[in-house]
Amino acid sequence: MKPAPFAYHRAESVKEAADVLAEFGDEAKVLAGGQSLIPLLAMRLTHFENLVDISRIPELQGIDLIDDQVVIGAGTAHALVGMDDEVADSVPLLSLATPHIGHFQIRNRGTLGGAIAHADPAAEFAAVALTLDATIDAASSRGDRQIAAADFFTGLWENSLAADELLRAVRFPVWSGRTGFAVHEFARRHGDFAIAGATVAVELDAENRVKRCAVGLLGLGSTPERGTPAERAITGRAVSDITAAEFGRLALSELEDIPADLQGSASYRTRVGAAMVARAWTDATTEALDA
Repeated sequence: MKPAPFAYHRAESVKEAADVLAEFGDEAKVLAGGQSLIPLLAMRLTHFENLVDISRIPELQGIDLIDDQVVIGAGTAHALVGMDDEVADSVPLLSLATPHIGHFQIRNRGTLGGAIAHADPAAEFAAVALTLDATIDAASSRGDRQIAAADFFTGLWENSLAADELLRAVRFPVWSGRTGFAVHEFARRHGDFAIAGATVAVELDAENRVKRCAVGLLGLGSTPERGTPAERAITGRAVSDITAAEFGRLALSELEDIPADLQGSASYRTRVGAAMVARAWTDATTEALDA
């Protein structure tokens, strides 16, 4: 199929894009890498009167270390995030998550901002943003604002951006100390959307007790989720007292409405999700213990 007709606007600056969004409101949609939007349009699962192409805006490109945050422009491609040395050193979860995103063609065209704004519950970068309590920079003709990742994902393919706002950048906190990070997910084939997955970050103190821990869950709700019960339960405990299986069960213990579809039932996703959390926990803690 082919998309329904639409007006095409190529913005050359954030201001120009914001002005177009302000003019057309709900009748406009931002086009970044197009790896999610174009198939939806082609299959006529959605339609917008106006597309605002932001792919050539220089302000939306680049990766910078500012104080204790890595700031990544919304238009930065997945592949560039995955190969960047600063990202690998400062926000390892992003580097670990990148190879799980589709195939190399998608990683070369898709953008970090587009993936997060699309708010797919199985999206790796969205899960990393939630796990690390990232901050989303939004821009509009009314001014700029910052949105906590915990408040950004509001439903299936829905976020808290207003109709006249675009995602400008994402700020990822840098963890220091004895830290470890891991990403595990299960899909039918490499590059498919994850049936279930997990991102884990952990910091240990000098006595190998958990100083802080963060768990993100993919494919287990209508949005990316946090494994908050597990985070609460293990903080302050010695790593040697925590089993991976226990940690996996705790991470999913308060989830509601786990999806069921042709890929698997809710109970199947629960088992797979717990196993992915357990594997990520094992890898993350092993790295932290060696730090």
